Order: sequence, then C-alpha cells, then structure tokens
Amino acid sequence: RQRRAGTRQHSLDVTGEPPPDGLPGDTEALLPAPARARGYRAELGSILLLLVLYVLQGIPLGLAGSVPLILQSKSASYTDQAFFSFVFWPFSLKLLWAPLVDAVYLRGFGRRKSWLVPTQYVLGLFMIYMSTQVDALLGDGHGRGPDVAALTVTFFLFEFLAATQDIAVDGWALTMLSRENVGYASTCNSVGQTAGYFLGNVLFLALESASFCNKYLRFEPQPRGIVTLSDFLFFWGAVFLVTTTLVAFLKKENQELIPAKEETKGITDTYRLLFSIIKMPAVLTFCLLILTSKVGFSAADAVTGLKLVEEGVPKEHLALLAVPMVPLQIILPLVISKYTAGPQPLNTFYKAMPYRLLLGLEFAFLVWWAPKVKHEGGFPVYYYAVVVLSYALHQITLYSMYVAIMAFNAKVSDPLIGGTYMTLLNTVSNLGGNWPSTVALWLVDPLTVKECAGAQGHTCATAAAAELCTGAGGSCVTTLDGYYVESVVCVILGFAWWFFLGPKFKKLQDEGQSSWKCKRSN
Repeated sequence: RQRRAGTRQHSLDVTGEPPPDGLPGDTEALLPAPARARGYRAELGSILLLLVLYVLQGIPLGLAGSVPLILQSKSASYTDQAFFSFVFWPFSLKLLWAPLVDAVYLRGFGRRKSWLVPTQYVLGLFMIYMSTQVDALLGDGHGRGPDVAALTVTFFLFEFLAATQDIAVDGWALTMLSRENVGYASTCNSVGQTAGYFLGNVLFLALESASFCNKYLRFEPQPRGIVTLSDFLFFWGAVFLVTTTLVAFLKKENQELIPAKEETKGITDTYRLLFSIIKMPAVLTFCLLILTSKVGFSAADAVTGLKLVEEGVPKEHLALLAVPMVPLQIILPLVISKYTAGPQPLNTFYKAMPYRLLLGLEFAFLVWWAPKVKHEGGFPVYYYAVVVLSYALHQITLYSMYVAIMAFNAKVSDPLIGGTYMTLLNTVSNLGGNWPSTVALWLVDPLTVKECAGAQGHTCATAAAAELCTGAGGSCVTTLDGYYVESVVCVILGFAWWFFLGPKFKKLQDEGQSSWKCKRSN
C-alpha cells in the first residue's frame, strides 16, 4: 500500500537556487531570500528530527497495513476488506481540519508544537490502552471471528491522529528548514515513513508469526510468535510518549524563518484561504486530474496481496519479501530526485505510468500462477524470486510517480500558508489512490461468478445461497474471479487516462508561479 504510501513518500531542491526577490506580477517572494546559503550540515539536527517524526508517523500506518493480511488469513470477505480500507482515508480527508491546525495555536509554545505534542501524546496513550483490547477484537479463533467494525473504528482513530501529526510536521518543515534546504523535508518524509511502515508492518508480521519465529529465531517451537499486536502497541505507545516529551522540552521553533504574513487572522480566515486556493484554475485542474490518475492501479495495489494470501502464500512471507525492498525504497527517492528537482518533475510521472500499468497485468499473472506451482511444502524459491523482482520493478515505477508528485507539490506550494497549501495538494494526491482502492475491494465479490457443483438447482449468487448449496452436499466453485476482471478493466482505464489526460497533466508545470500563488487581501 502506499502508503502510499502513498501511499503511500525524496530529496529535491525545490528551486535549484535561492528564490528571487519577486516574481512577475507578484508583490512578494515566497520567502525572503537568505543572506547567505546554508548547507544541509548547518541544519542536520532539524533534518534528523523531521526524520524521527516521520518514522513515528509510519508506525500506525504500518500496523494498519498489516491488519488486512491478518483478516484475510481469518477468511474475511472482500466486503469486510473494503470496509476496513476506510481506515486509510484520514490522510485523504485531513484537508477538512488542516485550516484549524494552521490557525489555532499557543504562540508561546509554538505554532506547530501546539498540535504535534498533544496529538502524539494522545496517540501514545491510545496505543497503550488498545494494547489491552485488540486481541479480543481480532477474534479468538474458536468460533468468534474478527470484529471488523470495531477494528475499523480503532484504526481509523489511529490514522486520524497520525494525519493530524502529519499536518503539523508538513507545516513545520517549511519553517524549520531554510528555503534552500526545504527539499530535504520530502526526503525525510519518504525515508521516515518507509522506515516506520517497515517497523509497523514487515517487522511486526514476522515477529507475530509462530512459523517464522520457530523456523528462524527459536530453538524450541512455540504456539505463538515472539510478539503480539498487543505487545507491539504497548511498546510503540511508550516510545511515542518518551519522544514527544523530548520534543516538547528540547526543540524550539525557528521563529526567525517565519515571515510575518504567515500569521492568519483565525479559523474563518484560514478556511477562506483554503477556498481561494481551491478556486484557482491551476489548483482545481490539478485536483481533478490527480483524483482520476490512479484508477488504473487500484486492482493491482489493493487486491493482489490479499489474493496471494487467499491462494496460500503465508502473510509473513509476503512481509519478508518486502525486506529486500527497504534499501531500494530508501535509495530510490534520492536517485529519482535528480530527475524531479528541475522545472518539470511531472515528466517523470508521465513516463513511469505505462510501465506501472503493465505491471498490474503481471501481478494478475502471479496470482493465477500461484496455485499452479504450489506444493505440499509451500511455494518454490523461483516463485518468490519472480514475486520479489516484480515488486522491485513496481516500487521503481511507484516511487518515480510519487517523488514526482511530491516534488511538484513542494515546488508550487505557497509557504505563507504552508500547512494548508501543502496539505491540500498532498491529501488530494492520497485521495486519488484511496477511493479507487476501496471501490476495487468492494467490487471483487460482486464481479466474481460462482457455481454450485454437486447439487442441482442451487446457486452461489449470495451468501445464503452458498450455505444452501453446501447444505445440499455441493460446493461453490469460482468460474470467473472478479479480480481478473478488475485487472483488465483498470489497465484499460489507466491507459485511456495516460493517452488523453496525461499531456494536460504535464502542462500544469508550465504554469507561472503566479498561477499557484494565493491571492489574499490584507
């Protein structure tokens, strides 16, 4: 998931040179030009702090990303999976409360710390509390299944708090770092969230698996893994509390880098600014295009992993296959940023898109191939090798598109209202990936065709009909898997967007800076 990600997430020099004192048609520059250039070494402490904050942000994202695999191993339906996918929506909806975070704060404590500190405290305490409840929500395995509704509410709150923390950190990054170093904020975002997601997803699933721990980490087999979700929540809840306390007392905000006009008149004024941003033709066009640009990837990104678990691939093995990807995910933003740091970062997005679409068909082939090569001992090594290679190619295309979007957003954002402006662009980008994923999960079951074999006169069209078929001595056999239907349709829609709307999307980067600068009255 993107996180990605995207979620799902990139080093770039936003301007390439110190910003000019003014732009044609504008009354002021985005930020005052620095008296002298400041290298990244002079702000290394701030860069490392941003990295830590983004790592913490990735922990709840990773934990939420592990729950669908756990649910799939407990035979949850794809309708349940679609319902749980709403957990990832807060990052796409945080625009609704971003102006509040931008406008309300305690001046003496700091504009961004006023939200960052209490949010992380609540998140830490909530994790510790849920560590006492989550095992019951996952089901006992003895007739009581997972409580999907309660799990969805719980992790939705986790993601809501993480999204609020993201608003504060994104806004703080614009003033914590000088203008010539602000590009490192996107690197911290990518590397930090990737590392946090790895800890909360891959590491947790491996340590939670009894088979993995017994095979690689223990001398004597045990019925459970080394850690449970409860243990993991308690540990990271404590880490959140300790880290937040250190930030609250030891880190001061750089008031000298905040232009006076960043101050807003209040919540009403901030929402007016938000609407004025949305009404700008360039921003509105960007939003409409980015909201539809990821439809072609929805089946591959949202359903493939769950289908592999359904076909018998152990969830912890899928998690471990991501381990070789971690160095790649850390290096890719650094490499790709060389191509996106210029004036036309969206060219990289456009060039990577068709390759990512074709990999969606290849993912469908992997799912179809899985039962063909499965044997009593599991899956052959060459199958996992092909999966790793496919995933690596997918990550290259995904990060090429993601870094390009992040570079473009940072390039055009007006830091005078930094938290709100960046949050608008980033959350719309996230929403463009989340809504197609939810729809794709929801449509798997309706698009799947099953027949009742061994019992004449019965069908498997509904859950009740399937029970009658089974009760009559028959069994439901899948004749057409909705996943494959979705895979083909999504790729067709994706190429249609790339051919007809892609060139219009690229033209946005030719707009002058004044097209993105928010016009506001004194």
